[in-house]
Amino acid sequence: MSEAETPEDLKKMVEMRAHGLPLEYVVGYAAFCGLRIEVDRGVFVPRQRTEFLVHQAKALSCFDDIVVDLCCGSGAVGVALVEALGQVELYSVDIDPVAVRCASRNVTNFGGHVFEGDLYNALPHSLKGRVNTLVANVPYVPTKAIKLLPQEARLHEPKIALDGGEDGLHIQRRVAKEAFLWLAPGGHLLIETSEMQATQTFAIFADAGLTPKLVRDEELDATVVIGVNSRF
Repeated sequence: MSEAETPEDLKKMVEMRAHGLPLEYVVGYAAFCGLRIEVDRGVFVPRQRTEFLVHQAKALSCFDDIVVDLCCGSGAVGVALVEALGQVELYSVDIDPVAVRCASRNVTNFGGHVFEGDLYNALPHSLKGRVNTLVANVPYVPTKAIKLLPQEARLHEPKIALDGGEDGLHIQRRVAKEAFLWLAPGGHLLIETSEMQATQTFAIFADAGLTPKLVRDEELDATVVIGVNSRF
């Protein structure tokens, strides 16, 4: 625990960890895509598997693109994309004020903008039809499955960042349905999902008028569906 400045601090940190507090809350940050992302208590902890979402988005994005990160949590995904691409116009959104406060510290350090609100409702209308890359690590755990999650997530992370509704796909449907209004022609929507939900997420994208593709990384146990806005 290198973050401990005194033996007393170290003792407190060990006690917090022993009581099940996520390590990232104990030390105050998460390692993500080679970056140190500040993570406050009550903010969703970035997962290693979500680095796959970043890698996929990076491959589809260019210098000076407009990037939107919905359900941004700590802001890790958007920040990692700025770091990888060198310069993008980043807009990060979350409905949880605790997450927004945390993301503001991370995102503004990279020149991005953070908004509090419900998905697209929080974004400036001037972005409609101009977004090149839209990333969304939305909640996708079915409501009844939350009780089966590891204790660290179940007891300490915000339910709003985990609960995807009855089938886990409620927020995905909302994001995909309106994506074409915000994406530039040829722009991409990328959503992290689970392997079990992947075919349903694929269908959600198709129903929303996007041209979908499914990609997976077995090593990270990561699944991402990518949709292209083919409307010109």
